[in-house]
Amino acid sequence: MSDARLSWRFTETPYKYWFTLKSVRVGCVKYLNARPLIRGWPGKVEFDHPSALCQRLAKGQLDVALVSSFEFLRNPIYRIVNDVSISSDGPVYSVVVAHRGEFSNIEEIELDPASETAVNLLRCLLAELGLTARLTSRISESTGSSRARLIIGDQAISFRQNHADTFQFWDLGEQWKKLTGLPFVYALWLIRPEVPDAKSIAERLRGLRDENLADIQVIVSGAVEDAADNKQEMTQKFLDRYYNEHLQFGFGTREKQGLQTFAHLCSKHGVLPKRVREFSLV
Repeated sequence: MSDARLSWRFTETPYKYWFTLKSVRVGCVKYLNARPLIRGWPGKVEFDHPSALCQRLAKGQLDVALVSSFEFLRNPIYRIVNDVSISSDGPVYSVVVAHRGEFSNIEEIELDPASETAVNLLRCLLAELGLTARLTSRISESTGSSRARLIIGDQAISFRQNHADTFQFWDLGEQWKKLTGLPFVYALWLIRPEVPDAKSIAERLRGLRDENLADIQVIVSGAVEDAADNKQEMTQKFLDRYYNEHLQFGFGTREKQGLQTFAHLCSKHGVLPKRVREFSLV
């Protein structure tokens, strides 16, 4: 048998696998925190805000998406890619309520409609702590100490860096850890139930995460360059701390406990109906 024939035989299966992955309709949140989970995916990726991705995944317009963990709790039909998440085990830095004065004196918090997980986490935290601030989607020019604003993602990072002298920041990841002692899971890779060969997709996503974390400085350098192109200031020192101290990218036993606790509190405070939610892991 010729060398060419041998080469064809040994490369045929990987090529088919690669082609299958390229055809998967993938959606991903367009934030810095997602870069270690998506860089290097072989096919097209559609980037959007968390709430928009949740809607598109639910409608079957996407096969796989990195979306709010609340989407799974609300509609647990999906398979979860095991061992991968965007989580924090303490302060997360990029999910905060920006406020002035004492947090307990806040009367109204303007919500960020982009994130269902952060909004419902805030609802649970306020209820558990006995705080009565109203949650509103109304945009107001008021900057008084009785008003505050929920900010998430890259917008929260930029706001904190530009307004550190004039605002205080109530970090939802930090408050969750104080309340429960557990990590909080913000986002998961969810795969629709009808998608074939979910195991291969999940294995590649886990491998992608491992490859990117092993070479995190490439992610950091790319983020610094992109920020400079967009006339934004983002330092390597900050990103090193953000990726290595504030964020976690696993979905192990403690993260699963944290997500189950979030589901319990959502049911307790009327955000979700009470029911048993089994994790369908792949």
